[in-house]
Amino acid sequence: MTETARTAENGAISRRGFLKSSAAVAATLSVPSMRPLYAAPVVVPEPQLRRLDYSAVTLLPGLMQQQFEHHQQLLLDIDTDAMLKPYRERSGLAAPGDDLGGWYSNSPFFDPHGSFEGFVPGHSLGQWISALARGAAITGGTAQRAKVNALLTGLAPTLTGRFYNGYPLPAYTFDKVMCGLVDALQYAQSPKAAAMLQTALTSALPHLPEKALSRPEQRVRTHHNDAETWDESYTLPENLFHAYRLTNRPEFRDAAVRFLEDDLYFNPLSENINVLPGEHAYSHVNAFSSAMQAYLTLGSEKHLRAATNGFRMLQEQSFATGGWGPGETLLRPGTDDLGKSLFTQAASFETPCGAYGHFKITRSLLTLTGDPRYGDSMERVLYNTVLGAKPVLADGTAFYYSDFTMTGHKNYSRDKWPCCSGTLPQIAADYGISSYFAGVPRSSDDHARTERTGLTVNLYVPSRVTWKHGGSPITLTQQTNYPAEANTSLTFAMQKDAEFPLALRIPAWAGPKTRVLVNGKPTDSAVQPGTWHTLRRQWRNNDRVEVEFEMPLRTETLNVTAIRTAAASPQPSAPLAQSEPAATNLTPSTAIGNARLGALLRGPVVFMATGIWPTEMDEKALLNAEVSSAGDTLTVKPETGHPVTHKPYTAITDEAYRTYHPLRQG
Repeated sequence: MTETARTAENGAISRRGFLKSSAAVAATLSVPSMRPLYAAPVVVPEPQLRRLDYSAVTLLPGLMQQQFEHHQQLLLDIDTDAMLKPYRERSGLAAPGDDLGGWYSNSPFFDPHGSFEGFVPGHSLGQWISALARGAAITGGTAQRAKVNALLTGLAPTLTGRFYNGYPLPAYTFDKVMCGLVDALQYAQSPKAAAMLQTALTSALPHLPEKALSRPEQRVRTHHNDAETWDESYTLPENLFHAYRLTNRPEFRDAAVRFLEDDLYFNPLSENINVLPGEHAYSHVNAFSSAMQAYLTLGSEKHLRAATNGFRMLQEQSFATGGWGPGETLLRPGTDDLGKSLFTQAASFETPCGAYGHFKITRSLLTLTGDPRYGDSMERVLYNTVLGAKPVLADGTAFYYSDFTMTGHKNYSRDKWPCCSGTLPQIAADYGISSYFAGVPRSSDDHARTERTGLTVNLYVPSRVTWKHGGSPITLTQQTNYPAEANTSLTFAMQKDAEFPLALRIPAWAGPKTRVLVNGKPTDSAVQPGTWHTLRRQWRNNDRVEVEFEMPLRTETLNVTAIRTAAASPQPSAPLAQSEPAATNLTPSTAIGNARLGALLRGPVVFMATGIWPTEMDEKALLNAEVSSAGDTLTVKPETGHPVTHKPYTAITDEAYRTYHPLRQG
């Protein structure tokens, strides 16, 4: 085992090990023939499930539909010239339109330790194009398609490379441009996008490093300010692989291989060595999707192992909400770092960005493996983080962090148009493709011959899905107020009878009284939590499937060995200047010894204390909470004091809340 591997096994890489590995990488790069990672033809085992087209799923009235429609309209309403202004300015072209300000502006006044005005000019344009292209595919809307084409028309003359001269994070913004062009080609059928993909790559490559650089590697290189060490070249392969599969042009594949961060990241992860601690949270989780695309494109088992192992390690340091990365930093395993962050760090989870990366990797692993645990994880992040995010406003005011501290608040970011203003419209457009999949997992169906003809229901959301079976359209309409109400109803509309399997995800938290009914009658087979419940039958028009969940109350706990003071927030590995000071109900003189912290859950939802709450709570009182008739609040009655109302994150607006309670000892 190398020194790098030995130290990485303990969650840290020594400086000497890092420098040795960097020298080895440089030597390898000087001989290109030493890095072949692919050979044609590539045969990759077929995933167990297949993603449906965006157009197959329609969201019905509810929070998800509201979030999707709000952000589609927001992007349609932003002036096209204003969106293009930073690109035109930096390319020396006439640049009409208003300056949007904030991160998006081409302002010269950016200061990595102060003002974030002009941090990454035009950074989210590619994400906005992506969200609009997906929206066009979902709705068939001509407005989205027209906006995409107008943006591409304006963007094309700026793809000369001049845009990146002196740009602090070229890989960061180039990756988003590639995502937008890939989606414009795939979902908006833009005739300009294919040629622009090639031009975008050619113009950006001279401004990119020779390989994927970790943040420590960037810090030891010459840089003008700290922001230049925050670039994310290790996320580039995902969209480059997508471009290769769409165009079959080898330069995209070769560039994707060039930027796979194997040396310090994917190689050790593939060997089950945890190198996550200390890394920037969102971008390194986002990089799991690059590893998945390396597997799907190149057949590289190593990268599949890296993505699978890395996501498992991530879950081992996740809050009960499903969120992770307090202070945008991944933490040490086997420690109480996560619990301690609740007293020191209000930036608990980079919400829209983190949820976007989380949904991408869980969706990929779910389709590949058919493991319902990935659906459980996706569901938890949905209801406890991103679905409760405040909407992006027309002036660029955007929600950034979820705050899980002892006195949490939902605050907008101080700076306009931060990174999450790009990802929130994207993830809202992805709710449908995360809810249903074509086929059923093999583990849930003994009849392999019909695996690809069935449907898998992953998320229980108000929606309608349409697909074809034997050439005839079938529509399944899901009506539900889940998870406030512990049930859902799915009704078929079809022109003729058809036999195929329907797989329903039964979450691991489901109680033993959970049951599935068809046309009002319970099914014969037992319902097992943590599995798919597969119904195989001849389906008819108006057949109705109902799932009734038992949602027992439970707590999930974190341990804290000692908090001596309410310390200031630690220095993050990414810019946090835009965040508000950490909210805490501790004073600098407060001292806590060993403590056990508990979050209260019902189904997939964490219920958070609101109003007035005691310093400590009795775990028995939490587990005996009263559920409101609507299922949207829990009332906990402590041994002394007033009852405490608990709400889900989606129902909290501007009031203070507490996610984890210090549990009374003894």
